[in-house]
Amino acid sequence: MSLIVVLGAAESGVGAAILATAKGFEVFVSDKGEIKESYKSLLAKYGIPYEESQHTQERIFQAAEVIKSPGIPDTAPLVKALEERGIPVISEIEFAGRYTTAKIIGITGSNGKTTTTLLTHHLLKTAGLNAGLAGNVGFGFAAHVATEPAVDYYVLELSSFQLDGIRKFRPNIAMLLNITPDHLERYDYKLENYAASKFRIAMNQRAEDLFLFNGSDPNIRIFGAGKKVESKTISLTTDQVRGAKIEVEGSVFDLSKTQLRGPHNAMNALFAVQTAKALGISDAAINAGLETFKPAPHRLEKVAELNGVEYINDSKATNVDSVFYALQAMDRPVIWIVGGQDKGNDYGPLMPWVREKVKAIVCMGLDNSKIVHAFAPVIAEIRETRSAAEAVQTAKQLAEPGDAVLLSPACASFDLFRNYEDRGDQFRAAVLDLI
Repeated sequence: MSLIVVLGAAESGVGAAILATAKGFEVFVSDKGEIKESYKSLLAKYGIPYEESQHTQERIFQAAEVIKSPGIPDTAPLVKALEERGIPVISEIEFAGRYTTAKIIGITGSNGKTTTTLLTHHLLKTAGLNAGLAGNVGFGFAAHVATEPAVDYYVLELSSFQLDGIRKFRPNIAMLLNITPDHLERYDYKLENYAASKFRIAMNQRAEDLFLFNGSDPNIRIFGAGKKVESKTISLTTDQVRGAKIEVEGSVFDLSKTQLRGPHNAMNALFAVQTAKALGISDAAINAGLETFKPAPHRLEKVAELNGVEYINDSKATNVDSVFYALQAMDRPVIWIVGGQDKGNDYGPLMPWVREKVKAIVCMGLDNSKIVHAFAPVIAEIRETRSAAEAVQTAKQLAEPGDAVLLSPACASFDLFRNYEDRGDQFRAAVLDLI
């Protein structure tokens, strides 16, 4: 019996261990840190041996194959040692892909992956197709394959880290939404290395497959030049977006009747709709799906409209790029709640939108000096607060009917909150307390 070693015991690792056990492999799970009790319980349920707070190399080096958590870089000494011994190291995505006959729709990009994945899955389900949702959203892919009934389609959100560990994994439809600098510490601080990782999504495709890419994205054009792709390719561009309407294969879809706000979400919708049309879904079913779709929490989530003021939770916007898209999407004067743990932000790209759309800023963080310094020359009204409740109350005082209060922090949450979800939840609760 071949030994499969799984490095990392979180969602993807535990799912891979369960699938490997179900397929008759001997399995051992090793995590350098502490394993959450919920994952320990799952490993115990399936009788899977594990270790935590250490890596026992003698045991690990006995593996026929190693499945690595996407959080472990390829440069880790243990990974290097495995490669030197000729022991294959793969991702959970690669492993799970071996054990499903479903058609796979894979989605990657620097921004918009979750929304596009959820929307694509929703369009398929609305049209009556038997589709599963997995990857970086919902279930882990391996866990879904191991424990859920078989499906005809898998819609997968895929990160660059997951794609780094594929060898033969092949999506029937692959999407590359955009490329902006992110996680460059994992790629020798070279954008071309990160871009190459994203393009791996199409590397195993065949002539009958489909590769959708953003033809308006400059980095995709630069780093995709000369790349050989075997599949049929379709370039989706901003020319197909006209205000709140998008055009796909001669059909026009009106997003003004949906919860998809802004040009960035119009591009996300382009990819999802193009996929639905490629699968033969009717325009009527696509429209029904678009109009019933609810975006994930904390992503331009409309919380409430009170006294003519709209309150929007965009707590997931933890970087400047995401806030750029959020401000671009606003069609009302904005009271902008911003701040948290700074990530070395350059706020310069936001300045045109701030000048055009923001009437007041409410800072929400322990140290707001960088934000105040950046925007004081263009925004006269800047207030500082230290909690979600105080920020909401302050924004309420500043807002007038017809305004929007937008939480779009541009920063990490860890100075005042557990994570961005906690920040968004506290914002939502504070808004609902106003009712």
